[in-house]
Amino acid sequence: MIDTSTLLPEAEKAVLVGLITNDQPEQKAKEYLEELAFLADTAGAEPVKTFTQRLDYPNPNTFVGIGRLGEIKAYIEENEIGLIIFDDELSARQVRNIENELKIKVLDRTNLILDIFAKRAQTAHAKTQVELAQYRYLLPRLTGMWTHLERQRGGIGMRGPGEAQIETDRRIILDKISHLKDELIRIDKQKATQRKNRGKMVRVALVGYTNVGKSTLMNVLSKSEVFAENKLFATLDTTVRKVIIDNLPFLLTDTVGFIRKLPHDLVESFKSTLDEVREADLLLHIVDISHRGFEEQIDVVNRTLGELDALEKPMILVFNKIDAYHPIEKDTDDLTPRTKENLTLEELQQTWMSRMNKDCLFISAKDLSNMDELKALVYDRVKEIHVTRFPYNDFLFQKYDEPEEF
Repeated sequence: MIDTSTLLPEAEKAVLVGLITNDQPEQKAKEYLEELAFLADTAGAEPVKTFTQRLDYPNPNTFVGIGRLGEIKAYIEENEIGLIIFDDELSARQVRNIENELKIKVLDRTNLILDIFAKRAQTAHAKTQVELAQYRYLLPRLTGMWTHLERQRGGIGMRGPGEAQIETDRRIILDKISHLKDELIRIDKQKATQRKNRGKMVRVALVGYTNVGKSTLMNVLSKSEVFAENKLFATLDTTVRKVIIDNLPFLLTDTVGFIRKLPHDLVESFKSTLDEVREADLLLHIVDISHRGFEEQIDVVNRTLGELDALEKPMILVFNKIDAYHPIEKDTDDLTPRTKENLTLEELQQTWMSRMNKDCLFISAKDLSNMDELKALVYDRVKEIHVTRFPYNDFLFQKYDEPEEF
């Protein structure tokens, strides 16, 4: 795997930069930058300042305008900032120009997510997928990395050792990408065999945006200790447990969380991990009801499920973290229409439960609120699938040992 251990030293101070455009209004840009700050914190940086600019489209040379870049330069020099992170993917040209102007480390959202994934990957499967995504990200940026070519411009030697070195590096990276793809195929075959060996047990997959509490819920339902913390992408490796509710066994899978603006190379590299979603019989879509942008997060997950041809699978929408839901208080004399920000929990429940019929629940995996109702609903849905699969089988009434890890 590419060594990124020195990419983000602990508590490195950083400034964040985003754009306000026609497609990304101010409120959305603010939410994205808040998420970028959370990503930066997860990676080990300390976001200290946010800069935004209203533009129709990113400046092809410096992302933001020259004037705003000057303001950023003055701030980082005055406050001894060593890192700047942009909320969109930068071209090699933009990175080179910004680095030349600011003289500090420049990252984009994709680079930051790749760094987090590299640190979080534990198994050979996850490490291989992350390394493949890193090389795919690096390949089109090789030219920008060879800054010594700047000295060769406009004269003899432009096609000299520097350009030859780029071609050499490109071939090396293409060879590594080919090797990693072959390695993933080998690992995927092993995992396919493992899934086949699990028999025809009903499979339930936890899906959702990153940091919505999937791993915490996994621990509650399976009575196990899957790693969980209040960080983005706390777990990358798919975890499968055998769960038993009232003598009814099924397999429960915890999958990697989704996120807005997820790098394309990362999606491609991690598609094999999401085979567990494709092969699931039932999806539990976990939503953080306390997050003010939860509806957009639902849309992000649904779009990703659509890309995986998994959106039509039976699904239960599980709104988690009701213990952290606090609506904005509305003045009694305020006659403006109510918005989702000041709806009570009861009003939200009525709205979503009427949309989803009975396949919607509001819980707290942290304080176990409504967990019995969730277990009962999951039991009913799994039983329906199981009875269809084993119509004349007394499999349901056997006794089972404690949940096991796959």
